[in-house]
Amino acid sequence: MKATYGAALTGMAMAGLIAACAPQMSDKAQARNDFNALCVDCHGASGHGDGPAAAGMVPHPVDLTRVAANNGGVFPRLQVMGHIYGFTPGRSESPMPQFGELLDGPTIPYDAGDGVPTPTPARLVALMEHVEAMQR
Repeated sequence: MKATYGAALTGMAMAGLIAACAPQMSDKAQARNDFNALCVDCHGASGHGDGPAAAGMVPHPVDLTRVAANNGGVFPRLQVMGHIYGFTPGRSESPMPQFGELLDGPTIPYDAGDGVPTPTPARLVALMEHVEAMQR
């Protein structure tokens, strides 16, 4: 009985060690995967709003590469995260799905510029940063 119990504990310890050593997906890779899974159908692979589902959509999907240009040259990080999460005040006609629950998970302290780090889903921040990197 002791040998079986010891073998089980050893097996569990080895599984934990293997999991701890397994390569973790980087935030950028996760954001790229999330973008491909959640955004490409409407916004297109390049973010120009030309995805396969965009035809006939009213309003047309936003060109994600021009978000900063359409905002006086400043990328509105909080607003973009709000839209991704599903908070779209004044845009009730928007066909933009709510992705907040899909992006929930581990949080990171995110300072939105007010000096107060707020626990924010890490995948949401990474996806916003992915869109920010698309700006031209």
